[in-house]
Amino acid sequence: MYEIFSERGNLETVMNPRDAELTPGTNHIQFDIGEISGLDAVVVEIQDVGVRYFNYTKDVMHLMEIMNLLGEDSPSLYIVDHLNPAGRVVEGTIPSVTSEMFVPKVAHRHGLTLGELCNLYYAEIGAKFPLHIISAMANGASTEFMPWTIAPASDIPGFFTPYLYSGGGLWNNTNITPAIGTARPYEYIGAPFIKHSRLDSIPTDPGAHIRPCSFTPSTGRYAGQWCYGYQILLVPGENYHSLMHTLRLIRYFKETYPAFEIDQDFYIKLADPVLEEYIKGGISFDIVREHIKTEEQKWIRKAKKFTLYDNQPFRMK
Repeated sequence: MYEIFSERGNLETVMNPRDAELTPGTNHIQFDIGEISGLDAVVVEIQDVGVRYFNYTKDVMHLMEIMNLLGEDSPSLYIVDHLNPAGRVVEGTIPSVTSEMFVPKVAHRHGLTLGELCNLYYAEIGAKFPLHIISAMANGASTEFMPWTIAPASDIPGFFTPYLYSGGGLWNNTNITPAIGTARPYEYIGAPFIKHSRLDSIPTDPGAHIRPCSFTPSTGRYAGQWCYGYQILLVPGENYHSLMHTLRLIRYFKETYPAFEIDQDFYIKLADPVLEEYIKGGISFDIVREHIKTEEQKWIRKAKKFTLYDNQPFRMK
């Protein structure tokens, strides 16, 4: 796309992720207000993954806040929309306390496209700059290729990853790695201190099988170390609620392994006192399940105000 603008002679700058396309580790798209000021338009073309804590999506929301600060001097914003690789299914709760910066008030797995998210965030921050969303249906690639054909990021490499990321992304704020630096991030979880036993009572989910495994990450927290853990195997045709399963797994590891640690940013990312109380052992999972169900219904009612396509977000039954 930027080659097209360059050939036309109207390309001023390109804001890319800091590292190469498939560089292991967490990444961001770098820019500042000086790069935005004075432009006529900014064109955003990224693939969102359907989960509110995806770095590149947070970068787009950051961009929108900077543009809003510029007031009448702000350029126009064009969003080249794509289908959501995690589909229209929603999981989780809307932030009810202080959450991460540049995160819109949406469910953990929100069921929207990037264009719809920007439509919502535009309203949340009271933006005035011109916002244009180019439909995901405007280009034949949306029908010729699946949304995950080009990996959105190095830790979202394939078809199943978006279905695991709504819960799996929380592992990044613990000392259990979601296998970043392997070929199967978020499908594998583990750490050097985990021990396998026939007496394991690891929590399961109807939408997935879980098996003991081991792996050695090439990068990240345990780079070069042998980790023991589990592989989550999705059952074809079954619904898998990654967030609820991950919450149960985190509480299990917290109660089973004294070495297990959760950092404070975990609860900021979770942004829900009820879910936090469950992780800390104060309430039962039945209460969490009903809370999430209610919050998902609330989110779907809100989301419908910002959808741009005929199909609507929905809950798992």
